[in-house]
Amino acid sequence: MQNVKVSLRIRAFMVKRQMDIQDLATASGLTPEFIETMLMEGVYPPLGPLMKIARALGVRLGTFLDDQESSDPYIVRQAERASEFSVLGGKNKATALNFYSLGKGKADRHMEPFFVEILPESAKEKTLSSHEGEEFIAVLKGSIEVIYGNETHVLHAGDSVYYNSIVPHYVSCVGPEKAEIHAVIYIPE
Repeated sequence: MQNVKVSLRIRAFMVKRQMDIQDLATASGLTPEFIETMLMEGVYPPLGPLMKIARALGVRLGTFLDDQESSDPYIVRQAERASEFSVLGGKNKATALNFYSLGKGKADRHMEPFFVEILPESAKEKTLSSHEGEEFIAVLKGSIEVIYGNETHVLHAGDSVYYNSIVPHYVSCVGPEKAEIHAVIYIPE
């Protein structure tokens, strides 16, 4: 998915809800500068802020992840999996995370499952975020660091973590090699 596509969808819902940047900032708890940068420069926000934007606009996170199809059961073959979006380590910085949606074709879903590549760049600047819901992460390859509130945990291939995402958290790569995880995010209606 192209970052521009996400910003266009956000803009479309802002128009539909008759919201300007200040209204969206107030409703989401994000700064107007953050929202303006994301919309003007097509920067893809981390999932935490994107969830806050979705909630403020009254839509599911999947609305921005392109859930055009609807089939049950929905199967994603590894060979057909394509990167949906990348999160930058910061403005004008290298990519820190590559997300591959594993549920975008299931329109009535209540969870957002992802395959995620966590790149070493993710460890350079650790900014915690929080949002409603829960997250489950299973490490497939490499090692990750999970900062959860005041706690820090290192997980290796085969390990998993399940937590309430209202607690400020951050997930990053440990070491010079990328890590790979499956992540499932649940956001209550």
